[in-house]
Amino acid sequence: MRTTPETVAELIARQWGDHRPGLQYGGSTHTAVLSRHRTAQEAAARAALLVDLLPADAEPHIGVLLDNTPEFPFWLGAAALAGAAVAGINPTRRGPELARDVLHTDCRILVTERAHLPLLRGLDLPGVRILVTGTEEYAQLLAPYAAAKPGEAVIAAPGPGSRFLLYFTSGSTGAPKAALCSQGRIAAAGDSLARQFSVTPDDVHYICMPLFHGNAVIADWLPALAGGASVALRPRFSASAFLDDVRAYGATYFTYVGRAVQYLLATEPRPDDRSHGLRLGFGTEAGAVDAARFAERFGVRLVEGYGATEGGASVQRTPDTPAPALGRAGAGDDLAVIDPETGAECPPAVLDARGRLLNGTAAIGELVNRGRSLFEGYWRNPEAEAARTREGWYWTGDLFFRDADGFLYFAGRTDDRLRVDSENLAAAVIENILARWSPAAAVAVYAVPDEAAGDQVMAAVALEEGERFSPEAFSAFLAAQPDLGTKMSPRYVRIVESMPTTATNKVHRVALRRSGFRCPDPVWWSPPGAPGYRPLGPADLSGLLAAYEAHGRGELLDR
Repeated sequence: MRTTPETVAELIARQWGDHRPGLQYGGSTHTAVLSRHRTAQEAAARAALLVDLLPADAEPHIGVLLDNTPEFPFWLGAAALAGAAVAGINPTRRGPELARDVLHTDCRILVTERAHLPLLRGLDLPGVRILVTGTEEYAQLLAPYAAAKPGEAVIAAPGPGSRFLLYFTSGSTGAPKAALCSQGRIAAAGDSLARQFSVTPDDVHYICMPLFHGNAVIADWLPALAGGASVALRPRFSASAFLDDVRAYGATYFTYVGRAVQYLLATEPRPDDRSHGLRLGFGTEAGAVDAARFAERFGVRLVEGYGATEGGASVQRTPDTPAPALGRAGAGDDLAVIDPETGAECPPAVLDARGRLLNGTAAIGELVNRGRSLFEGYWRNPEAEAARTREGWYWTGDLFFRDADGFLYFAGRTDDRLRVDSENLAAAVIENILARWSPAAAVAVYAVPDEAAGDQVMAAVALEEGERFSPEAFSAFLAAQPDLGTKMSPRYVRIVESMPTTATNKVHRVALRRSGFRCPDPVWWSPPGAPGYRPLGPADLSGLLAAYEAHGRGELLDR
């Protein structure tokens, strides 16, 4: 009988001597397989190297700027064994913002690969040693540690409270915050999912979501470790290669975000769409309509979940959960939907026969955990911690509503948060970049719902007197900004005569979000897959509205 693990280090050490498949990579063209023993051996070697390389006065933190290559789980395992922590560095960040992520988390060692070296050129990273995987120098560094075993080299003996992950999560305070995740909490989460989904050594977990996000590590890699399954890596998500990979690896489980599901559904249907071994997908923001389409086409059940990387709240699905809902509060949680203005609990949602929300203004509020919280804080950010745990409650920063039976429904992000293609972004960061555009007198950035899942970036721009909006000049400006991440470019640009303000002379973001792109002002947009910007005309608007209705998200435009 499997025992509940106390640490991630324990899960890594369990692999020692187990010669069943543990790690697959290379895809359908040249699949390579490493045993579970070999993956533990590689982790032990890197743990020993880390102990020798890390300066004595340094925090035990390793920055990992990698695609989903075998080196990523090797270094996750190494950190666990050594009693260190991994900071996943997001390769869509740029310039000073990328440097800030490395330095803020006090990483004195940064592990990367040749493909990402251009991102580091010209960055000021004092005291940071960069290890480039796949190079001769890297192989020579590792060679003396080839015979290392788990537990032989430690910075500090790993225990349940040992720091293990520093995962960036954005919010209303601007710069990304590094959420702290201990070995005990993360190991317990992986074990819980392994039990929930009956993971066995016969399973293969396909990891195509980026490992610098909690989704792939907590919901894919760790349940595989806990259940004795192997993992299969895809460097970056590819909709066209998904089924080929799944077949080549014999994958049975994968995690997703809503946008990935949309990309998969957009691929050309094939007669063999159901010829595979997948039994389950687990993730967020797919939506009931697209989950049903996915099950019908591919024969795979998608299970929606909700759980903040910070560990402050979780929602668990039960067999009686309505299709659009996520479930009820997890064990030990006391979840409530709170009006952040008044602190009062929002009334239950009123839903029509089609499940459309009729009283969104009253029913939608922020999801708050009034019970015990597993939140472990943010690295060197007491202000953000205090904001997250004010009044003794844990405030998720996410909008929900609750029906009369107590089931919870996700309704978006709080005011100045955006979630684009699974990336959490802060409006203030994007505003600061767009404000550099000389023709702009004022800029406000806010979220509008994406047609299928999550958000898209919309910007309201008031121009300097005598200026006209030039789509070519604006596109060129965006391309020249070194710190504009790949998800930050506005999908929609609204040109306003003057910025709407509240009675306290603050930008009236609520009014901007409510009107979205259906407003009297000129709106320019960048259609998916098309370069540059063009006017949003009546035909474009009709097509967009039809897309929202097709994905069951039309009501989001009416709030």
